[in-house]
Amino acid sequence: MKVMSLGTCRCTMLGLLMLLCISVVNANFIDGREFQPRNERSITYKYDRIDEAKRECALVLNSASELKPDDNRVYIIKEELSFMNGDWWQISKGAPLMPFDDRDLPKNSSDVRSPLNLVSFWVSDVNRAHQSKNSVSLSGVLLMGITLEGLYMRESDGGSPHFDIWPSYSRLSVSFQGIYTESKNDGERVMCLLGTAMLPSRQPDSSDPWDWVRVSGEINQPPLLQDDQILLVLRYPRTFTLTNRAIRGTMKSLNPKSNHKYFDEVYISSWLGTSANYEFGSEKIVSKACNPYPYQDNFTSVGIEIYKGLDFCEILERFTQQQALTIVPNWRCNGTDEFCSKLGPFVSDKEIKATNGSFKDVKLVLHDVRCEKMTFSENEGFTRVSAVFAAVPPFESHFIAAQRTGLNNMTVSAEGIWKSSSGQLCMVGCLGFSDSESKACDSRICLYVPLSFSIDQRSIVLGTFSSIHESNRSYFPLFFEKLVRPMELWDQYSAAHPYYKYSKIDSAGAVLEKNEPFNFGTVIKRSLLKFPKIEDADSFLVSLSLLSEDLTLDVSVVPDPIPRSLPPNTYVQMEILALGPLFGRYWALRNGSNTEEETPYHAKAEYNEKQLLLNVSAQLSLIGIPYSNFSVLFLEGLYDPLVGKMYLIGCRDVRASWKILYESMDLEAGLDCLIEVVMSYPPTTSRWLVNPAARISISSQRNEDDPLYFRSIKLQTLPIMYKRQREEILSRRGVEGILHILTLSVAIACILSQLLYIRDNVESVPYLSLVMLGVQALGYGLPLITGAEALFKKLASESYGSPSYDLEKSQWIRMIDYTVKLLVLFAFSLTMRLCQKVWKSRIRLLTRTPLEPHRVPRDKWVFLTTLTIHSIGYITVLIIHLVNTNQKPLQTEKYVDARGNSHTLREWETELEEYLGLVQDFFLLPQIVGNLMWRIHSKPLRNMYFIGITVVRLLPHIYDYIRSPIPNPYFSEEYEFVNPRLDFYSKFGDIAIPATAVFLAVAIFVQQRWNYEKLSQTLSFGKSKFLPLGSRVYERLPSVSVEAELVSGDNKNGLHEKEHNEE
Repeated sequence: MKVMSLGTCRCTMLGLLMLLCISVVNANFIDGREFQPRNERSITYKYDRIDEAKRECALVLNSASELKPDDNRVYIIKEELSFMNGDWWQISKGAPLMPFDDRDLPKNSSDVRSPLNLVSFWVSDVNRAHQSKNSVSLSGVLLMGITLEGLYMRESDGGSPHFDIWPSYSRLSVSFQGIYTESKNDGERVMCLLGTAMLPSRQPDSSDPWDWVRVSGEINQPPLLQDDQILLVLRYPRTFTLTNRAIRGTMKSLNPKSNHKYFDEVYISSWLGTSANYEFGSEKIVSKACNPYPYQDNFTSVGIEIYKGLDFCEILERFTQQQALTIVPNWRCNGTDEFCSKLGPFVSDKEIKATNGSFKDVKLVLHDVRCEKMTFSENEGFTRVSAVFAAVPPFESHFIAAQRTGLNNMTVSAEGIWKSSSGQLCMVGCLGFSDSESKACDSRICLYVPLSFSIDQRSIVLGTFSSIHESNRSYFPLFFEKLVRPMELWDQYSAAHPYYKYSKIDSAGAVLEKNEPFNFGTVIKRSLLKFPKIEDADSFLVSLSLLSEDLTLDVSVVPDPIPRSLPPNTYVQMEILALGPLFGRYWALRNGSNTEEETPYHAKAEYNEKQLLLNVSAQLSLIGIPYSNFSVLFLEGLYDPLVGKMYLIGCRDVRASWKILYESMDLEAGLDCLIEVVMSYPPTTSRWLVNPAARISISSQRNEDDPLYFRSIKLQTLPIMYKRQREEILSRRGVEGILHILTLSVAIACILSQLLYIRDNVESVPYLSLVMLGVQALGYGLPLITGAEALFKKLASESYGSPSYDLEKSQWIRMIDYTVKLLVLFAFSLTMRLCQKVWKSRIRLLTRTPLEPHRVPRDKWVFLTTLTIHSIGYITVLIIHLVNTNQKPLQTEKYVDARGNSHTLREWETELEEYLGLVQDFFLLPQIVGNLMWRIHSKPLRNMYFIGITVVRLLPHIYDYIRSPIPNPYFSEEYEFVNPRLDFYSKFGDIAIPATAVFLAVAIFVQQRWNYEKLSQTLSFGKSKFLPLGSRVYERLPSVSVEAELVSGDNKNGLHEKEHNEE
């Protein structure tokens, strides 16, 4: 009972604590929209300058109308009259408002980025106590500045005014209090406010008024002046319409011009936000552009099927929200360069003009898309649509542009209609600030959402800007589009069943015949290796979708073959748009009613027998400096799952080269389709024996003198991994770890067998070379000190790709690592036990012959001879490396490993560390030298020992020879020991080193099988002898007497027991 009571008490306390947390959260949750701390409610706003504000705002008050009672006025003022990231500017008259630190901007002429002047304003409080008949008192905060890449978001209310400046970023905060009124005449809503700010100090009568910016360094302590003589007037439209959406404002200084605090007048521009209700009613202006409807443009007659469903607005907003549309160059224009280089109705700035009419990287964003569905008496529905189009210069992020709200000559306000009968959205566009009678509303915008796609139609949104006055056009029609992406094909759009029309299959078949001739190698490849193919799944479309994922690439690439000096990093993105009858992905079709999807794919025998070659459509993008002029390819062709190859026809968008297009008569909709592409995917089987990298070959079929010709491009990706391999991953690290465990186990078994062997062959123990055992002990001991496995050091160094954090955290991988370390420790201990037995046996032998120490084997000359041989070998390796790479062997290189750590790589050190591995491979060399010096007549090494250890040392070379090469040249040094790009371990080395090691093992076998005299006689040719005659220097003592002294005799049992205990 006590236990139950204690448990009940704990549950009760936990429940009370949870209820307390929930109540605290609910207390801070305002209007169900956002969390707001309690302390913000306790802010007290001062209205001590209201009378002063009314004096300065006398003109505004004189034109103000009487305010009608409205309980929602506070909410309307706070929500509708706040705006974020509008524009501000000054007409320079010698008194700028704030400085901008541009020291971090590159000074080269190629970078023409212009800083952005952004301003945000929000109403922080509305005071009912100071409300009069025609005004309401309020407080607000204005945040403005100059920036390259930032935005100005709302700060917490109640903060003091401040000014901050950092490189490429300036920000001024101004606190205001004043009045809100509504005008009698034009229906405007006006705020007139007095502000307080900390203004940056200017140097009077100076060519550089902000010279302190250059010497301020990194300390943000600019000289500031407090100023409370700032007047802000903001004018808002009462009705939110096409020609009446702009927020206009001015901010000026009330100080005299002679005052250091004076600044030139600031102009502000923005538009009403999403909280304001847009009023459709500009039918008269819209009819100028869209009557008769639909407008007959190029898209209505090219055979593209258009979306005509009821969810047009939802689809348009999803495809354009926070995303950019691409502007197409005027490649059909045959006028003057000035006329053809115009960006439609927009007024181009210097960044856009610098593109010379190609409009490279110029984007178009849609703001504030609003729809209102209407119905005719004949039950034919239509939808009114309103939006703002903004052109984005090349160096400005479209994510930032999507948050801006300034109206200027780079924005077009639009309103129009969409009808399901045609699927055309026809709108009239008004440039910048405009009114109902303005000539700025002279643009027609037609926009479509296509359902049919082909190799020359990849746009999911496309449209045009054109002039309403056809007879007197001020610009050539401007086309814009948004390329389709498979991951966007879902929701209501997929329910309309978009599809792809193949048109290049015959041409792709010719590419297949040219690049895949029938030969014996192809037969072997098809029979032994398996490549991505259609697998059993819930349905045929599911299987196609899974195959599309495997064929999709997003990985780094390098030239094929890999050059010694690598170019800058390049990335490839390969998106599968259509595969067979599947368009997009399977989950995009779940809303459909396809009965085929209800039957498992493996039950359909016809698919297993027929679908050998699959039609495929894709989009290939190369991202990197070497291919900046060759970025996107539209692909269509065939995929052969038996050999894992795609044979494709590529179309390159060359519309940016509009000046030379009229010389090329074989283009298709502005695309160069005389391109052949062959892609080879790695097999899904034998992954560790074949380089798991895809290869891409792109070649032009044009003549070399054609301006659109380009040299063939051959690329190789870093390793790729298929979906099933990710799900059932057996990493190379794991495979090599298991192999390492096996080889260490074999090595330990060989060392144990040698220990058992010398127990029964005591007379041979002194003739084991301590140098040989020391080399092995060094190989086992280094991992215990450095944490790296020396046995497979070369393999670990060449592990490809960045290490997977999932693998590093895998308990299985950790278990393998711990097992390897334990086995290395055990092997090291056994090797040191061998060294101990050899050392003690020589001491005992020396005690038996104290007057003849020269008759006891010593390793001094063995060590010196081995050291000399290896020193010569190391110098030879450096010379060969110098000749092969044309580099200085003392070169120093810095690299960053896959974990982001920087390392300094000295090639001579790397070669030395790699050569130490070679010393371990040739571990029998000291024993051979010792056997020759000591003129042995016994078998100090057991056959199982030296043959087994030799095989263990050869396995990494055999594995390295048959496995795939280094696939990641950029991060090949992620393990700190070796640089595999150095040519030490090559395919030749993987053959020569094992052959030499086998020769050394054979030499040991011959030395132990024959005594020294027989070996000397065998190596004699006539009077020439390769080995010197016998000598008494290392003449062995009688083995029987030694053995007797060590192990026999009743009077020596005590000594034997003592020595045995010492061992």
